[in-house]
Amino acid sequence: MQLALDHIGKKVGAEQWLYDMSLAPRSGEVTVLLGATQAGKTSLMRVMAGLDVPTQGKVLVNGADVTGKPVRERNVAMVYQQFINYPSLRVADNIASPLKLRGEKDIDQKVRSLAERLHIDMFLDRYPAELSGGQQQRVALARALAKGAPLMLLDEPLVNLDYKLREELREELTQLFAAGDSTVIYATTEPGEALLLGGYTAVMDGGELLQYGPTAEVFHSPQSLRVARAFSDPPMNLMPALPAAQGLTLTGGPALTLKLPDAPADRLVSFTAGVRGSALRVTAREGDVALPGKVELAEISGSDTFVHVATAVGELVAQLTGVHYFDLGAPITLYLDPAQVYVFDANGALLMAPRRFYGTH
Repeated sequence: MQLALDHIGKKVGAEQWLYDMSLAPRSGEVTVLLGATQAGKTSLMRVMAGLDVPTQGKVLVNGADVTGKPVRERNVAMVYQQFINYPSLRVADNIASPLKLRGEKDIDQKVRSLAERLHIDMFLDRYPAELSGGQQQRVALARALAKGAPLMLLDEPLVNLDYKLREELREELTQLFAAGDSTVIYATTEPGEALLLGGYTAVMDGGELLQYGPTAEVFHSPQSLRVARAFSDPPMNLMPALPAAQGLTLTGGPALTLKLPDAPADRLVSFTAGVRGSALRVTAREGDVALPGKVELAEISGSDTFVHVATAVGELVAQLTGVHYFDLGAPITLYLDPAQVYVFDANGALLMAPRRFYGTH
């Protein structure tokens, strides 16, 4: 199934919820809608599903205009943040409900197969209220998969689960999506989730579609500061900079030797240098630039340590692999390879990405 949004927009009263955008998710692939809360992800999914009608533009399915067609007349499966199941039905009957509606055969076998894939086969005779939150969400996912819809919409389905459950389900979903034929639209606020799911990513902010493309490409080459901010966790370190003879100079800090691309003069009057936390180190390598400072905060998250450092160019966050301990207020020097720096022009557009060059050639 080929879904296409043609210059759709959504206005509610005087408020613009979705600005003019066009998007054609890849058929049979996963497209992640990535953005902060109120970025417009849920509003966009409701338009895709037929729950809401856009105030401008068209929704096309296989080239046919379905803009005014309600959700009950479309073949769409949806999973929400909340655990939406039929409370009076056993788990087995919850999963079987779309199969029964289609009049399929071998329903019991298909239900058990899906339940086994989602590791809930031991709960088939229980009711949803007897399950944990994670187990209930697996039931909702199994029912959505049982529907076999060509379009599956998942609106932050893991957000209400604890960390361990989220990690487990993310891995399982990646495998399930890869094995299916549905076009999957998956909304999340977490950049790490987008990277894990792969496929394609559409970055949204304030009701605008900022960038769409293969997930790795969008991550490594954000077209603007807005995209870079949305697709970085921890947030990308951003530092004001000015042009210098051999590249640019960080305001209040050292010069970075960089071969900037040719571009109109108005783009080169000032810059914003960006560096991801994982590119900052506490041990030097040849060619590195030193950024001395003091430890403001050190926090361990999973297998990484995040160190907040006050420097002359501003507060920087380094993401260090492994567990490390630092004394608050202690002196520390961060090291940066200039080749790992993103450069955004005076308008906030990407001018240069690590080992890739942008601009007018």
